[in-house]
Amino acid sequence: MKVLKPLHELVSLDGKRALITGSAVGIGRAMAYRFAEAGAALELVDIDIKGLGAVKKELSQFNHEVNIHKVDISIKEAIDSLWAELDGKEPDILVNNAGIYPFKNFLEADEAFFKKVMDINLQSAVLMCQHMIKKRLKRGGVIINVSSIEAIMPFAEGLVAYDISKTGVIGLTRGLAKEYGKHGFRINVIIPGGILTPGTKAVAKEISRFKFGLLKTGLEFKARLPMNRSGQPDEVALVALFLASDLSSYVHGALVPVDGGFLSA
Repeated sequence: MKVLKPLHELVSLDGKRALITGSAVGIGRAMAYRFAEAGAALELVDIDIKGLGAVKKELSQFNHEVNIHKVDISIKEAIDSLWAELDGKEPDILVNNAGIYPFKNFLEADEAFFKKVMDINLQSAVLMCQHMIKKRLKRGGVIINVSSIEAIMPFAEGLVAYDISKTGVIGLTRGLAKEYGKHGFRINVIIPGGILTPGTKAVAKEISRFKFGLLKTGLEFKARLPMNRSGQPDEVALVALFLASDLSSYVHGALVPVDGGFLSA
């Protein structure tokens, strides 16, 4: 039987550089760990520079280059400055992971609220992809976007802005996959759901403050999960590693759920 490469080479990211947004905590932090373990040099981006410092310290055990960047990705000029700083060290792998999911009644959400959610969750991914593709148009690369089960099956109340933004991330992924696969890019989107992160723990605190709408949503969500448990950030990170590596050499334009079976239930 003909094989492409030995397994250890397929999963390796040696000689690769990866840029991960939202990498100070949660899923992004878990991705940073797994990518470093696989041998990648890292450009870690977040607005939380203290958190990034802690991640860099943790990853020192792997003896690979780790650079941290405090960037407010809601601001176009900040993203432009980041890529200017990366000149000559452009990533082979881009992971658009950063995002927010503030709850707000649709009828009470104003223009500023929608703009903030769209700028962070969608517009930043658009701009990051533009820079990545421009820089690597003749070389190709890997882009992994992170959406949400909410984009496919809205479940929680008060997340219409979030739903719109994350649906846009799926559209962005599939559109770019169609246009830039021929240029050597592999572009896919992960669809997480039910992952236990600092953000979802914050929602749990809201529930503990007798917000009964959220309590009802939480109970219904758990009842719907076929695996009957929350997911861990590392379980998303392992899928990201698969998509970043040559293990997924023929995976392109795909939506990859990591949701404990929620969307299938």
